[in-house]
Amino acid sequence: MKIAFIAAGAAHMYCGSCLRDNALARRLLRLGHDVLFVPLYTPLRVDRDPVPGPRVFYGGINIYLRTRWPFFRRLGTLARLLDSPSVLRLAARLGGMTQAADLGPLTVATVRGDEGELRGEAEALAHWLAEAYRPDLINLPNALLAGLARPLKAATGAAVVCTLSGEDLFLDQMVEPFKSQTLEILRARLREVDRFIAISEHYAASAAELFGLPRSRIDVVPIGLDPSGFGRSGAPSGPFTIGYLARIDPAKGLHLLVEALAGLRATPETAEARLAAAGYLGPEHRSYWRRVQEEARRRGLEAAFQYHGELTFEGKLRFLDGVHVLSVPTVHPEPKGLFVLEALAHGVPVVMPRHGAFPELIERTGGGLLFEPGDAAGLADQLRRLALDPPLADHLSRQGRAAVLSRFTDEAMARRTLEVYEKCVARAGERPADLLGVGA
Repeated sequence: MKIAFIAAGAAHMYCGSCLRDNALARRLLRLGHDVLFVPLYTPLRVDRDPVPGPRVFYGGINIYLRTRWPFFRRLGTLARLLDSPSVLRLAARLGGMTQAADLGPLTVATVRGDEGELRGEAEALAHWLAEAYRPDLINLPNALLAGLARPLKAATGAAVVCTLSGEDLFLDQMVEPFKSQTLEILRARLREVDRFIAISEHYAASAAELFGLPRSRIDVVPIGLDPSGFGRSGAPSGPFTIGYLARIDPAKGLHLLVEALAGLRATPETAEARLAAAGYLGPEHRSYWRRVQEEARRRGLEAAFQYHGELTFEGKLRFLDGVHVLSVPTVHPEPKGLFVLEALAHGVPVVMPRHGAFPELIERTGGGLLFEPGDAAGLADQLRRLALDPPLADHLSRQGRAAVLSRFTDEAMARRTLEVYEKCVARAGERPADLLGVGA
């Protein structure tokens, strides 16, 4: 099968959706399929074996400036210089290209697809795919790109599948009137997509409600990872250490872990507990990070709390080697939870809030404990359980790792995804030519 993977770059940070898409595309290639990875906005940044792709379409700087300040539309060829990979990478490092609150006009233009001011970009991508590749199937990375479905199908005759991967948080952070406009347009344009793949049962239900989609049009394909490289010989020695491995963002709840650490250290049995955090820190969240640091100082935790910065894949493995448990106590319901699978694959048990994808991940892997969302005291209680019961922690780590290796690999994800693709391609082949622009 010839599969065109549209992938939305997330500027300079490692993005869970990008990591998942890259792992899926890489595994599909290994299974013998012809896969083309097509980046949008910015070059993709992944931590393992990037799948090569052509030039970046929908250059992030260009379309951001054009939708924010209309006079940039008159720059013509000069503006196209902004689409060079080196310029895009530099701009990505400076931040501000992925924040929902600043991207209202661009988001509305994007979801309009071939009906909006980015019609030229949509047509250029559709024409290039039709001339250079002619795919059997095109996979869109998120619902915000649903406006591409109709022009891509019309140009190539391919089936179009859309991954539902956590658009709700981005939409929640948008400002009006752009949020309402985006949702209204999306609910219409999503009807032009042939099929949807949600990354968890939780998000399948959430997305169906948010976008007004029939649940029957959504298949669930749990996220998977390449397990090679993961796995440690046993729990680390030294003081009980809690790991946090996610971007530094209020929605991810690092502040709750600082509060829980203070509670742990208030009791003699866990007075030496430590917290190690790692993950991308963007310019827009530096004030939040300062507040977290100030709270840690106020509670006397400076010596017990260390930030390791953003990690490469090898750095991530070393980080997991040194923690007894992983916890990312998200405030917003998490649709994916890739960090849960990474920790369990390495033999690290987890403690997560009872919302989003976490309950189903914990139920299906048996690799961790849950607490009520937002309850720092409850989080501290579950962490204390693991600190004081090493046999329980060992049981969870072994059970979780075994489940990931058997059920949550990139190969399992790829084979389940192929089942969805094959059905869509068969239906696309039966679709009359005059209906190529209308979703089934």
